[in-house]
Amino acid sequence: MITVSVCYATPEMQVEVPLTVERICTVAVAIKRSGILQRFPEIDLSRSCVGIYGKRTTPDTGIKDGDRIEIYRPLPCL
Repeated sequence: MITVSVCYATPEMQVEVPLTVERICTVAVAIKRSGILQRFPEIDLSRSCVGIYGKRTTPDTGIKDGDRIEIYRPLPCL
């Protein structure tokens, strides 16, 4: 088992969910198991960018112990 965190931020708040997952796990699986998609139903993983420690990656990327998985919101055009 490994420990990772899943992070998401809105203009009003920042959320970091620590969780323990199997050693062989992907970004998408960790996000789903974190419960963050239920807490923020506006997140659409098919359209959202994700990353690990500020570096963009794909949902099928494998993760390792200590990773911080980030879900990025789209930036609105002004």
